[in-house]
Amino acid sequence: MTPVRISDALRAVAFEPTRDLTEALDEFYAPDYTHRSDGKTVDRVEFAEMVTRVRAQIVSGTVTVLDELREGLHYAERHVFEITMADGSTAKREIAIFGSYAEDGRFRHLSETGFDLPA
Repeated sequence: MTPVRISDALRAVAFEPTRDLTEALDEFYAPDYTHRSDGKTVDRVEFAEMVTRVRAQIVSGTVTVLDELREGLHYAERHVFEITMADGSTAKREIAIFGSYAEDGRFRHLSETGFDLPA
């Protein structure tokens, strides 16, 4: 399997509300996936719950990849996302992600950090 990209994963799980979430998660994230953000690590079940909450609030979004690197099972990427929420508010953030792949090419672990940008 070709290794997945976080930009494709974001589009599938957050910006395509008609796509089946379980199917999208299975395509991009290994069963033992863990996610670290803001100093807290969650397992795949907790990650799916978080994505479900966020997805319900997003009306539209885009992601622009700034840098991306794959080396064996290691992955690093930096992107900017812009979203519009159901309440009309918007957000723009730059995110840096570091992680690893499972042997099948899906993400096994991702750690992220980021900051807000002017909208």
